[in-house]
Amino acid sequence: MAGLHGSSSSSSSSRPLISTSSSHSHQQLFTSRLLFLLTLLPLTLAAFAFVLQWRGGGVGVGDGFLIADSVARWSHYHHRLPGMDIDSSLLPTTTTVRSSSSSSSGGCADILGRSNSPSFSYFKDWKFDYGADLKPKICITASTSAGLEQTIPWIFYHKVIGVSNFFLFVEGKAASPAVSKVFESIPGVKVIYRTRELEEQQAKSRIWNETWLSSFFYKPCNYELFVKQSLNMEMAIAMARDAGMDWIIHLDTDELIHPAGARGYSLRQLLADVPSNVDMVIFPNYESCIERDDIKEPFSEVSMFKKNYDHLRKDVYFGNYREAARNNPNYFLTYGNGKAAARVQDHLRPNGAHRWHNYMKNPIEIKMDDAAVLHYTYTKFSDLTSRRDRCGCKPTKEDVRRCFMLEFDRAAFIIASTATEDEMLSWYREHVVWADKTLKKKLMMRGILTRIYAPMIITQGLWESGIFASVIASANTTLSKDKILSVESRNNTRESKSVKSSRKIGGFGQSQASARRVLEFIDDANYTLAIPPESPPGPDDLNIDT
Repeated sequence: MAGLHGSSSSSSSSRPLISTSSSHSHQQLFTSRLLFLLTLLPLTLAAFAFVLQWRGGGVGVGDGFLIADSVARWSHYHHRLPGMDIDSSLLPTTTTVRSSSSSSSGGCADILGRSNSPSFSYFKDWKFDYGADLKPKICITASTSAGLEQTIPWIFYHKVIGVSNFFLFVEGKAASPAVSKVFESIPGVKVIYRTRELEEQQAKSRIWNETWLSSFFYKPCNYELFVKQSLNMEMAIAMARDAGMDWIIHLDTDELIHPAGARGYSLRQLLADVPSNVDMVIFPNYESCIERDDIKEPFSEVSMFKKNYDHLRKDVYFGNYREAARNNPNYFLTYGNGKAAARVQDHLRPNGAHRWHNYMKNPIEIKMDDAAVLHYTYTKFSDLTSRRDRCGCKPTKEDVRRCFMLEFDRAAFIIASTATEDEMLSWYREHVVWADKTLKKKLMMRGILTRIYAPMIITQGLWESGIFASVIASANTTLSKDKILSVESRNNTRESKSVKSSRKIGGFGQSQASARRVLEFIDDANYTLAIPPESPPGPDDLNIDT
């Protein structure tokens, strides 16, 4: 009995131990499963996100958009556009837009169609045709000979940020029927051809009887272009008033407005916030810094820029001047005095390509602290020869001073005129291409260099949306035969009859502009002289007031 009782007692005492062990085992199993689920969940989400990114595309949000892969999916496209050695007879007659990856056809729509899954679906089917209710109304005027590959992205980028009208004074490639008819088909774009009639009209301009531009008259190359731009700006002012514009800006087609600091990256919002008593807004310019010598589409391939003196501390600017100049004549390759927007009003006049003025008063001006003009200068190796081909000066140090205002342009012209292609490429890499990663990192950290991605994202999105292909295809199907013939007729007239260049434009015998003293109560000696392209301050200007 004693043994029985002992056995019973032993069995009874072991039951709690078994129960405790089982409970502990269940708890461990629950904990391990919980940890497994917590580990599996983020992995699943990560895999799902990867799948979404791999499939591509932006995610629309209301009236805006998000870019899921704004940088990672960028690639460099080297498609050729109409006007780049493509015969106009090859232009398509349908509006079909196909992906460039699905066809090797040479049609415009195929050339400009970028992707089956555009990352900027926001732009799809957007007509970029602004109504009269949007204020302020902004226009840009430009004098250009560039083809579609440069000008179409330039136009639509500025439409995205709020520009409604463009006054394009065209010649050369830009005036060819295959190119100009596309410009004319875009809402808000007015094309002005350099015909004999235009030159005769500009020969009557009051500018020829005034002194503020006279030091640039009757000189070749850059000086001739400067006078031509000023005369075109004068005509654009009248066009802007007739069109009900509030602001006018003069830009070249290698320049983009960068409305940094404005709500929604909107130029319209930026200018709407300008006090009503301000007449002119100055945008300091940043200069492109290319990192390769094979750039094809600068607006969608270049992201590094050198900041303007006006946007840097004086000690930072001069303390890094030598390294930033990289043995070039100046801190910038070309000009450093920015561009300006003017409020359209009575008595407005140009003051050279970089500024505006008023016959009746000294304009009140402000300078932007964040916004800038991005100048894509010498971004393509071919820019060396194209600039050379536009000027007939001799490649000597004495003659280039007569033709070019800036030192780098002079040096580039001499190299392009005298060196072999290999020597030109070597010079280009040394003076234009930024290949030194250590120097780039150093100047980036010091604030001299900066990365600006917004124009790349917008331009890339426009490419991929197919809007460029649609515009060109539409131009070829909607323009009537009569209108096309009219364009060709205007160009034939220009080529056969226009025999005088703008540097002789004032020489049609006696100028028909009256010899009156303009606004007699204003002393002509007090006129503000035209502001030419100017280099940024150099070491010799270290003691200038800021």
